[in-house]
Amino acid sequence: MAEKHFKYVIVGGGVAAGYMAKEFAKLGVNPGELAIISKEGVAPYERPALSKAYLFPEGAARLPGFHVCVGSGGERLLPDWYKEKGIQLIVSTEIVKADLASKTLRSAAGETFKYDILIIATGSTVLRLTDFGVQGADAKNIFYLREVVDADQLVEAIKAQKNGKAVVVGGGYIGLELSAVLKMNNLDVTMVYPEPWCMPRLFTAEIAAFYEGYYASKGIKIVKGTVAVGFTSDANGEVKEVKLKDGRVLEADIVVVGVGGRPLTVLFKGQVEEEKGGIKTDGFFRTSVADVYAVGDVATFPLKLYGDTRRVEHVDHARKSAEQAAKAIKASEEGKRIEEYDYLPYFYSRSFDLSWQFYGDNVGDAVIFGDNNPASPKPKFGSYWVKDGKVVGAFLEGGTAEENKAVAKVARDQPQAKSLDHLSQVGLAFAL
Repeated sequence: MAEKHFKYVIVGGGVAAGYMAKEFAKLGVNPGELAIISKEGVAPYERPALSKAYLFPEGAARLPGFHVCVGSGGERLLPDWYKEKGIQLIVSTEIVKADLASKTLRSAAGETFKYDILIIATGSTVLRLTDFGVQGADAKNIFYLREVVDADQLVEAIKAQKNGKAVVVGGGYIGLELSAVLKMNNLDVTMVYPEPWCMPRLFTAEIAAFYEGYYASKGIKIVKGTVAVGFTSDANGEVKEVKLKDGRVLEADIVVVGVGGRPLTVLFKGQVEEEKGGIKTDGFFRTSVADVYAVGDVATFPLKLYGDTRRVEHVDHARKSAEQAAKAIKASEEGKRIEEYDYLPYFYSRSFDLSWQFYGDNVGDAVIFGDNNPASPKPKFGSYWVKDGKVVGAFLEGGTAEENKAVAKVARDQPQAKSLDHLSQVGLAFAL
């Protein structure tokens, strides 16, 4: 099989790959220089749509509607765009071997790709209950959500199990967003998670209480403090029950599991320096190996704002790290300098009529403000996190674009706080 050579190769076809292609095109890339190699069969798309609008019972999102870069208000890059720019989009191609020393990649089909500069944008994979040996976890109608093919399978199951029972295992992003859309599809939904409240990595108990109350008002049942330890299925192999560690058994026609992910770094093990579960990079996303960069979920990078190194799994960082790496590569070639990556952590979610945004760091003491009554017709509330007398993090539910921008500025500037009581009283006005 003929060997192919490219100046730049991006391994992975997710959000980061699409945004990087756009930035490369903007900075000037010659036809035939750049290739994206993706295991998926489609051009890069905005992955967050899969747990939201893709599953809506009416007006559902479908490709090509949410190809990158529409998620940030930019141009939608259809497959033809890549052709016009002379960028090779190599889809349905899984790289199974990477030799960084010889700058060679090999696909499952035996194809060989050579590169001058490699960008690792392999993202994450979901943790599966079968990985932990959970009994019966290989039954039909147990779903995970990472790629558009997963979403398609879930859509078919929702149609087939109309008005059925759904159990969502996990209380993080996927758990909360999918519980909402499953309920919108008239399924009887139960959420199960081991923690004392939902989204524990970000939410305080007070913030979580609002969302749990709101979900309960929509008819979603919540089971906390226990885990799924087994599943029973019928004669067709389709899931029928979820067995919980506390002895309870839940009926289920559909199970969706969202218990976290892990970065896809296995191809590069032992060849590149790692830190905190990811591939260690500098503020330009250069790794310990010359001409190899890593972006998005797989990169552990210096978080300048906090003098720390972190790995961030979120679409905002995937977009911005990809753009930074493309700029760094081109600047290096042209003998120019660019600023180091200076990222403000940002997370958001939307479900039902709710929409929250968080900026900064959720460390120190937290204080809540505003109307956080789940029964309110239009609840609007937020939280600040204070460390060493400074506001280091800000959360807002139901904010306008201007208000969200204001709380982001607070998290970036880290102003002094008089006291937690004062912040609670002035609330959003502190940011405006």
